[in-house]
Amino acid sequence: MNKPTLLAGFAALALLSSPAAAQQSPEAVAEAALKRAPVFDGHNDVPWALRLRVGNVINDFDFQDTTDTARPDATPPELAMHTDLARLRKGHVGAQFWSVYVPSNDDESEAVQQTLEQIDVMKRLVARYPNDLVLVPDAAGLEKAMKAGKIGGMLGMEGGQSIGSSLGVLRQMYDLGARYMTLTHGKTTPWGDSATDAPKHDGLTDFGRQVVREMNRIGMIVDLSHVSEATMKDALETAKAPVMFSHSGVRAVNDHPRNVPDSVLPAVKANGGVIMVVFYPLFLDPAVRARDLARTAEKARIDAQYLGNPAGAEAALKAWDDANPVPPTPIAKAADHIDHIRKTIGVDHIGLGSDYDGIEITPTGMEDVTGYPALLTELARRGYSQADLEKIASGNMLRVLKAVEAYAASQKGQPPVETPVAK
Repeated sequence: MNKPTLLAGFAALALLSSPAAAQQSPEAVAEAALKRAPVFDGHNDVPWALRLRVGNVINDFDFQDTTDTARPDATPPELAMHTDLARLRKGHVGAQFWSVYVPSNDDESEAVQQTLEQIDVMKRLVARYPNDLVLVPDAAGLEKAMKAGKIGGMLGMEGGQSIGSSLGVLRQMYDLGARYMTLTHGKTTPWGDSATDAPKHDGLTDFGRQVVREMNRIGMIVDLSHVSEATMKDALETAKAPVMFSHSGVRAVNDHPRNVPDSVLPAVKANGGVIMVVFYPLFLDPAVRARDLARTAEKARIDAQYLGNPAGAEAALKAWDDANPVPPTPIAKAADHIDHIRKTIGVDHIGLGSDYDGIEITPTGMEDVTGYPALLTELARRGYSQADLEKIASGNMLRVLKAVEAYAASQKGQPPVETPVAK
């Protein structure tokens, strides 16, 4: 070896052994990723929490700090909210889909009204905090907001009942700011099957497919959380733009009907879509799922035993709950779902959709919106690179949003999908 080569070798060895070249800790990798790519969360139920807790009367509501909002004497007892401005900042949230959820019901006109009220309350809340929050119409607006240090927001409708089986209402909801719609919620709609209700249509009806086409045409993201496996497949077959699962897990890790089966994952990859992993232990953790199934069976037994004695049934079920508490769910369970998606279809199809303020229990260490860094740290421990974490935190969802907008732009010359209204 000549002298210059030997010296170069010593220099390289010294560089590798220097503190600056030492491998970053998982915490440092997660922090670096979040600094470059703040979280874009797919689903937060603050509007619903406001409806339940204060009836949408918010002029005196303090969203800077909601840690004192617990009401243990309420029926049922209410925990403190998961979300406020201070904790959003601590959790490195840069963009948020605010869910304008309303319950599934047979009265679609009532659902439409309630959705409009939810849009209204979220717009009013954002307007009260202009230095921190902003609602934007598109991906460019989100990126501009994040660069300005604000939390950019969009609205997502959770449940197809919100359009009253009307494409005209769908288009008006888009004009009011809705940028995705979950095709169903817990109940099957007149045009699409839910994951947690008796199937009626074997997926989507012809009108349901028209809903997907019109959402693609106007630039509203098709959200497949809550829908049945058949509905997932029909929507993916129909869609011309990427879809999202705003808050779901995968069935291979926890066999819950709300989660995405392996039979659907290849179609998500081919579509370019994203599965935003939920933080709800019932969907994440097989132990919590097993306890829930056991409780369902026990409740049926108790109801039969205490027929005609509701007070006795209530006391017996409470005794069972006390003796069988919900097991804690570690952060690792959320990471397991992410691992499975990465292994099956790749890291480009993963996002985060917490469901904060729409769930009553959370993983340990992720009790509120400050929990994102802990999850990304767990992923870094498992070998995810900073680039991977940036995609999961927000990059993949931004890509999907831009692709949906690009497809809509390509359809500018196409007329609206029309369906006749009742005479």
